[in-house]
Amino acid sequence: MQPFSGLALLRRGLSGQRGWTTQWRSPPPKAAYDALIVGGGGHGLGAAYYLASEHHLTNIAVLEKGWIGGGNTGRNTTIIRSNYLFDESAALYDHAVRLWERLSQVLNYNVMFSQRGVMMLAHTVHDAQVFKRHVHANRVNGVDNEWLTPEQAKAFCPLLNTGNIRYPVLGAALQRRGGTARHDAVAWGYARAADALGVDIIENCEVTGIRRNASGAVEGVETTRGTIRAPRIGVAAAGHTSVIMKMAGIELPLESYPLQALVSEPVKPVFPCVVMSNTIHAYISQSDKGELVIGAGTDAYTSYTQRGGLHITSHALEAICELFPMFRRLRMLRNWGGIVDVTPDRSPIIARTPVPGLYVNCGWGTGGFKATPGSAHVFAWTIARDEPHPLNAPFTLERFRDGQLIDEAAAAAVAH
Repeated sequence: MQPFSGLALLRRGLSGQRGWTTQWRSPPPKAAYDALIVGGGGHGLGAAYYLASEHHLTNIAVLEKGWIGGGNTGRNTTIIRSNYLFDESAALYDHAVRLWERLSQVLNYNVMFSQRGVMMLAHTVHDAQVFKRHVHANRVNGVDNEWLTPEQAKAFCPLLNTGNIRYPVLGAALQRRGGTARHDAVAWGYARAADALGVDIIENCEVTGIRRNASGAVEGVETTRGTIRAPRIGVAAAGHTSVIMKMAGIELPLESYPLQALVSEPVKPVFPCVVMSNTIHAYISQSDKGELVIGAGTDAYTSYTQRGGLHITSHALEAICELFPMFRRLRMLRNWGGIVDVTPDRSPIIARTPVPGLYVNCGWGTGGFKATPGSAHVFAWTIARDEPHPLNAPFTLERFRDGQLIDEAAAAAVAH
């Protein structure tokens, strides 16, 4: 793609979109492909891209029941970090951060990755002990994380109220390499790059059934746009993964919960980083448009709805107003919800399934966006080679049978 001169760019911007081309094709589905990816979010589109770019499988289709990025990829608070506790998690999430750092250049698409730092607040002695344990474990694994005193935390984020509140700030864990990215741009960038390599991106194509042959292996899917055959199928459908996997006779250890977020009216740049609080279940950053992006904990009930209870967002806003009193007069602009799949150990599943040719990427809870490039990269490896990448080898279905859990509940920073 050739860059435009300043004058040409201005002319195109004032053209009313005349002569603009689409970012990716909209082809009809073929009768058969070498591989199918179910789910047109960041994990699915990324897997298709890496299958084509690194494993040279170009006869691939991504099937999305709605529009690209209309699921959890476009319904999150865009936080990126890798300060997880256990060795397996730290390796996987830090792999993602390293890919984030060069993703705009690789895709030739600005995903607006900003390493502004993620600060996680400790309000109790238990919080402080847990976060210090994370700091030491991360350093052993070569992942940056540091402990801040209350004074250092306020110096890093001057708007923070550390003292005269119900839960005073006793310290904080800071990962300076953490930050945010533009969620829509991630989906669009992967979609455009995959399309350029020959991947068919098929929107408004809901999977209604999974076909298996006489030996039990997958042979294709039934969709609202007809039957599509393929010997390999990767499912990365976020909150609806368990529904799709039941079509193949597989029960997954997942529970699906609504997760809400909201944004304020835009203001001038005032917030320098990402701040998260587990104890009061709220987290906040500022978007490039000036909106304060605020998230909360998951709702307490299982549901496939993309909305949640009003009391959850009210509680999060009360907490934000206590931590950052200057925001009390801001008006909220909009709120939304997504569906998160939660496993018993709060770690993902990226694995082959008992059905030959069927692979699954799910169970990310509230941590899916931050893992996008790393998750997609190892999932593509697993599909292409029919074996796990070393980084996702521990994240199998069998770990729930064998008791080899990777318990990351405390690392989520908000309630699961």
